[in-house]
Amino acid sequence: MKLSLTLLMTVFLLSGCASQEIQRKDGNKSVRAYSLANLAKSDVDMISELSQREAIKSLKLVAEKLYRRNPSEYRKAGMASPEAAAARIFEHLDKGGDSPLALMNWQDNFGLAFQEGYNGDRVYAYMAAMTAMTLAAYDFKTTFFLPDQLDPQKLYNSARNVEVAVWKLSNARLANGNRVLISNSLEGDVQNLSFEREFGKLIAIQDLLALIVEDRSHRSINRVVYGLVFLPI
Repeated sequence: MKLSLTLLMTVFLLSGCASQEIQRKDGNKSVRAYSLANLAKSDVDMISELSQREAIKSLKLVAEKLYRRNPSEYRKAGMASPEAAAARIFEHLDKGGDSPLALMNWQDNFGLAFQEGYNGDRVYAYMAAMTAMTLAAYDFKTTFFLPDQLDPQKLYNSARNVEVAVWKLSNARLANGNRVLISNSLEGDVQNLSFEREFGKLIAIQDLLALIVEDRSHRSINRVVYGLVFLPI
């Protein structure tokens, strides 16, 4: 009886703490729906879920920005708007390892985005590859519990791969000299630094989580510099 009462009081206190929300400027709230499942999560599990949500938020924003700067790409796919075109990249994430992104070869998709004769949606190829590669570091899970253990090396490698992908996006050109995809600016345009900010956030999220997991798991990260090539995830 005492044990049951103690458990009920613990649940009550935790649910009470969870109700103290923060109203953000963008309209979102910080409070998370309370669940008994949270009792089976470590602090690293919760940080992992929060980190992944922020990473996906940055990826969605970059996808929309790329479509706005390259409208011909979403029109190739018959989409009505940049938002609609970006949204399809992130469909079915709840399917985990069975999601379209999990079944994708992200390295091949990056290759398609920069292929000279490719007639498909280059933004989709690029951002689907970026998203699949990033989520592979989380083993395509969206919720984490005590038995789950992320690999700090995968998280670290994904951050380096973002750097490689950003370099390719900024420098890749077609045979006629045109950029494969417009991101920051064209020559003579005012610099658009919003891409750097979002990519920088994504890199920082993955690097910080890699350090946290490395510290908790006591599995050291191999920080050898490999150059402008994609690292395995």
